[in-house]
Amino acid sequence: MNSRTKYRTKLGSLIAGVALLTAGARPTFAHHSFAAEFDINRPFTVTGVVSKVAWQNPHVYVYVDAKDESGKMVTYALECNSVNTLVHKGWTRDALKKGDQVTVSAYAAKDPRPLSDGSFHANARSIKFADGHTMSAGSSADDATPKQ
Repeated sequence: MNSRTKYRTKLGSLIAGVALLTAGARPTFAHHSFAAEFDINRPFTVTGVVSKVAWQNPHVYVYVDAKDESGKMVTYALECNSVNTLVHKGWTRDALKKGDQVTVSAYAAKDPRPLSDGSFHANARSIKFADGHTMSAGSSADDATPKQ
């Protein structure tokens, strides 16, 4: 193999490696910030029953059925941080189950309309369990600065 062929082979390998690394990083670049979807100036608390837990990346979702101000039963889709972040905060996959009574401290979505499944999107900051202990939901709101 001559030196020109070796150079082309090395260059091709380098380009392929960079392309693979870049392709793997794309979802990170597309990830939203807290401020893009949620309003730090609209905190609220909801008490209800867990109807579903979606233990998945990029975000864990806890769905809570609760009554709104008018007494109508609604579902809140409460976005938590990633599985990895929650595990580091002491969570396990079965820490929260369907039927559990919880009180969630959250931030409302900027868009108040329900999602396609009819639930209302919010960002969970902490979840208080029926036995009184509270766990952080890993909210990225802690990195956001409230408007004065």
